Amino acid sequence: MDHSSDTMVPLETLRAFDAAARTGSFSAAAEKLNITHGAVSRQIAKLEDWLGLKVFDRGARGVSLTIEGNRLHLRTAEAFALISSHSDRWVEPRGTAVVRLTSIPSVSGLWLMPRMAALENNPTKLRIVLDVDIRQADLADEGIDLSIRCGRGGIPGRISVQLFEEHVFPVASPELAREIGRGDPARLLKFPLINDSDASAWRAWFAAQGMDYRPRPQDRRFEDYNLVLDAAAYGLGIALARPPLTGHQLKSGRITPVDERTALNPVSYWLDRPIGRPRAAAAELARRIAEQAGLAPEKMEAFIEAEG
Repeated sequence: MDHSSDTMVPLETLRAFDAAARTGSFSAAAEKLNITHGAVSRQIAKLEDWLGLKVFDRGARGVSLTIEGNRLHLRTAEAFALISSHSDRWVEPRGTAVVRLTSIPSVSGLWLMPRMAALENNPTKLRIVLDVDIRQADLADEGIDLSIRCGRGGIPGRISVQLFEEHVFPVASPELAREIGRGDPARLLKFPLINDSDASAWRAWFAAQGMDYRPRPQDRRFEDYNLVLDAAAYGLGIALARPPLTGHQLKSGRITPVDERTALNPVSYWLDRPIGRPRAAAAELARRIAEQAGLAPEKMEAFIEAEG
């Protein structure tokens, strides 16, 4: 068989092919893999483009393997059997109540995890498969039902709704907070300031106080907000609290406010889903997330009903 590139075909593409070959239907394969019919169709198109030939004949009652497709299926079935018998890899749960949700590490650990039990068990049981990733993945192609991300607006090719905004304020370890004391906002510039992926939040906070801010050599940056909070708790500088991600840290006394003045963060939190009708379990989880975020029910219903 010829193919159009030396790049290996993704494993999820072969999984979609194998499921469609076994069931004789893209719809049945989608149900088996807990993804949409469109996601299976796109994976098969990707495979056929990679191979440079057709692997299925499409008919009114389903699909059937071509001669080349049957040859490929014999090989992939052998490969999957070999992997299954010689691997301790994790097998993901499947079923109509399983929902694949993706988010960045900070949201996953600081906002989702404390709410996971409530999201899964209220009132009927769901099973959340959480993919922690910093990429802006193609949700449909990767079989992801929902995504919570931090950003400045909607992303083309997705249905999006804003979950909540942040009004940030400076925090530090209790020891450093005592040293900083109270007073003019300019006093904070005597200490290292801790940024996450960029300096936009600190710029917004100082701008709200009528001041300019640009990162300095003594300031620090950590890509993940969990590390930003750790750095502040260990006395490495002043960070910005980002409610509601920092509620537990503040209640525990690990970090404490050093200035009560707040500013609206330029970025906010968004719930995304692929274009098309969401599965019933995904729609239910979206409603539960909206309730936890304090989002108006009518906004969530518009998000669920939107076709793109």
